[in-house]
Amino acid sequence: MTTAALGRRVGYSTQQVRDLERLGVIPPAPRGANGYRRYRTEHETALRAYRAMAAAIGPVPARRLLPAVIAGSVEGAAERIDLLHAHLAEERSRVREALRALDVAMVEADDVFAEEDAMSIGELAQALGVRPSALRHWEGEGLVHPLRAGASTRTYGAAAITEARIVAALRGGGYRIPAIALLLDQVRGHNGPRAVQDILEERLTDLTRRSIALLAAAASLHALLVERTEQP
Repeated sequence: MTTAALGRRVGYSTQQVRDLERLGVIPPAPRGANGYRRYRTEHETALRAYRAMAAAIGPVPARRLLPAVIAGSVEGAAERIDLLHAHLAEERSRVREALRALDVAMVEADDVFAEEDAMSIGELAQALGVRPSALRHWEGEGLVHPLRAGASTRTYGAAAITEARIVAALRGGGYRIPAIALLLDQVRGHNGPRAVQDILEERLTDLTRRSIALLAAAASLHALLVERTEQP
């Protein structure tokens, strides 16, 4: 096949095919007598595998994976694919744990809070299963706002405890500090913790989509690895 013909078969432009070959996503194409590239079945298989993997894990990770599948050992390629499934399962577990922690935060936010229920930094850290240094870091980032009784004494009331529980839930779900700051702005507005719950549930839905896409990619990856093992 010519570059254009291969591109039409897999839904890529001629330039995209050349770029992906340059990045090692597909094997180097041999040149014909006229100097033009000539692509074979293995090139189409590799491009279809890349397209499917890009839908499952994103274009950048897919561009890192395919050269290893093509040029590395078959055992190493199989191990990388296994790790992709494991990573999705681990991320799904973290998001579910974050949702459970958020449920606790939402229930406690509705409770009547007495002044004597305020917590010290050590008590709250123990309740959340984090280190006191984490709470101090979250405070420094503007995520949690304890009351100050002195230069070093912090007291966590109802609002600060809810903030800390939400931060802990989101950190457990794999969110970074900047993203958490944006979500907390919604919590402090009219949306409340329910907005965070919706976002976490959307993330679960996306993880399910990616898992299904990874299963769809398995056929192309299988064909690619079979071609590798059958090569002399």
